[in-house]
Amino acid sequence: MTGQKTLYLKLERRVETQKTVIRLGDLGKLVCADPGSLKAAKDMKICGFSGKRQERCVISVMKILEELQKLQPSLEVQNIGETEVIVERPAGKESGLWQWLKTVFVCLICFFGPAFTLMAFHNDIGIGDVFGKIYGMATGKSADGVTVLEISYSVGLAAGILLFFNHVGGRRITKDPTPIEVEMRIYEDQVNGALVENADREGEMIDAS
Repeated sequence: MTGQKTLYLKLERRVETQKTVIRLGDLGKLVCADPGSLKAAKDMKICGFSGKRQERCVISVMKILEELQKLQPSLEVQNIGETEVIVERPAGKESGLWQWLKTVFVCLICFFGPAFTLMAFHNDIGIGDVFGKIYGMATGKSADGVTVLEISYSVGLAAGILLFFNHVGGRRITKDPTPIEVEMRIYEDQVNGALVENADREGEMIDAS
């Protein structure tokens, strides 16, 4: 059809906002050659939040398409993004002291947890005896205290951890995502999928009528 207007949607998977009124423009990117249609679509209300506690809703793209058809019947809509959007309004910001205490607590767990695991592993395999035997076989002398093997092993272990996690301080060694970042993305995808499934099963998804 000549002159038909097309609106392209690229919806995000998850959106966090402090707004109480959620409009279509808050859910992702919109592109349309007609400025008037684009503005009307962006300003279209989708849902709303009330109160100061944490709130969440799951919106189906079918509901968005239904509302757009009511608003602009002649508009053709192409969705190239997600089919469901999770919109979350976090609770009020926590105090700086509480954030600092939580950060320190997590750092302590991340330090002492792996340290205890390494010590328990080394104790189980008797790594001190292994190094002693290797040192004796290589030099013909009995190991007396810390040897070059223990020092090399410690340096190599630290270097291996740095290379594996791809970070030295706040800088990356390479541009590749770190293993933690990869696992966090997988975890986020699984959580988002579970939230969508639960909302659908419990009938809480904002969907087309």
